Amino acid sequence: MYRRHCGAAAITLVCALAVLASPAQAFAAPAPPGADGTDASATAAGTGGKTLEEVRAEIDELYLKAGAATDAYNLAEEKAKKQSSELVELTQAMAEGQAKIADLKSRAGAQAREQYRNAGLPPGAQLMLSGDPQLFLDGISRARQGQQATKGILGQLTRSQEDLETYTKDANTNWTKLEANRVKQAKAKKKINAQIAAAKKLESRLEKEERARLLKMEQEEANRAQTSWLGSGALKEINREASPLGKKAVAFATAQIGKPYVWGAEGPKSYDCSGLTSQAWAAAGRPIPRTSQEQWRLLPHIEIKDMRPGDLIIYHADATHVGMYVGDGRIVHAPRPGRDVTLAGAGSMQILGVVRPDA
Repeated sequence: MYRRHCGAAAITLVCALAVLASPAQAFAAPAPPGADGTDASATAAGTGGKTLEEVRAEIDELYLKAGAATDAYNLAEEKAKKQSSELVELTQAMAEGQAKIADLKSRAGAQAREQYRNAGLPPGAQLMLSGDPQLFLDGISRARQGQQATKGILGQLTRSQEDLETYTKDANTNWTKLEANRVKQAKAKKKINAQIAAAKKLESRLEKEERARLLKMEQEEANRAQTSWLGSGALKEINREASPLGKKAVAFATAQIGKPYVWGAEGPKSYDCSGLTSQAWAAAGRPIPRTSQEQWRLLPHIEIKDMRPGDLIIYHADATHVGMYVGDGRIVHAPRPGRDVTLAGAGSMQILGVVRPDA
C-alpha cells in the first residue's frame, strides 16, 4: 500500500515537472481534453487523418503567412501612394515649367523682332547715327538695360529647361517605382487571398461541433500563454498612466471593438492590425508608419516594464502583428480574417517588443 502511494506520488511529480518545463508557445503540445471529455488528438472529419490540433496549427500558420503578406501589401500601397502624390506634383511642375519656357521664348522672340525692325543694326551704331548727344547717352542706358534683360531671359530659359529635364527624369523614375510597387501589391494580394482561402477551406471541412472545439482550443491556448506571461512577473512593474495623446489613441482604438478584420483596411468600417493602430494614433494627432514592420523599425523601442497604455506591442519574430496596450495586461487589436477588433491578453502571442509613438 505504501509503495503504491509513493509510486503514484512520483508519477504526479514527474507530470507536474513536465508541464512546468514545457513552453507556453502556440502549437507546442496538443491541447488538453475539453470539459466535455473530447480529445484534441482525435482525428478530425474531412481532413485526411489530421487531428484537430494539427488542423488548428495549420490554420494558424496560414493566417500568419497571410498577415506577413498583408504587411508587404500595405507597405507597397503606402509607397505607391507616396509616389503617385509625387508624380502629381512633378506633373504640375512640368506644366508650369513648360508654360514658363513658352513665355521666355515669346519674350526672346519679341526682342529679336525689335532688333529686326531696327534693320539689324547693333544698338551702338543706331545711337551714333542719331546725332543727338543726350539721346545718345539715354540710348546707351537703354541699350545696357536691354542687353541685361536679354541675358536674363536667356539665363532663365536655360535654367527652366534644365529644371524641366530634372522633373521629367524624376517623373520617369517615380513612375518606374510606382509600377514596381503595383507589381508587389498584386503578388502580395494573390498570396493573401490564397492563404486565407486555404485556411477557410480547411476549416469548412470540419463538422460544426469540431469548429466550436477549434475556437475553444484557440481561446484556451491564448489563455494559457497569457497566464504564463503574467506568471513570469512581466506585468508587476507596469502601472503607468497613458500620456494625453496616448489616452486619445486608446479611446479611438477601443471604440472600434466589434468591427471586422479586413486585410488592407484602415477604417472606418473595418481594419487590419496596423490599420487600427496607425489610424488610432493619427486620430490622436501623431501620424505613425502604416505597417507593423515599419512601426517596429522606425518608432522608439520601450522596455516592457516601462510600458504604458497607448504603446504598441509588436508580435512574432517578423513583426507581422501589432496591438495597442490599454492597461491591466490587455491589448486591443484586429486579430485576423474571420475575427473582429477585440480585447485580448497582451501576452497571448509571442511578443517581439514594444514601441512608443509619442516618445
